[in-house]
Amino acid sequence: MNRNVIIVIVLVVLVLLTAVQAIQLSSLKASISTGKVSVGSAPSQSGSSGIPSNINDLPSMVGGC
Repeated sequence: MNRNVIIVIVLVVLVLLTAVQAIQLSSLKASISTGKVSVGSAPSQSGSSGIPSNINDLPSMVGGC
């Protein structure tokens, strides 16, 4: 195949994918605004400083180069 034909085919595929994603985003925004879909919240941090418990067990200094 000619190199230009391959480039055109790739560009057409990318434009089609972009159009599909734009339609999906539009329908998702419409669903959220009408209340059909609820927006979740971030999970709350546990512990006093928000550090996961497995990190608290690490030594305070780690040897370097």
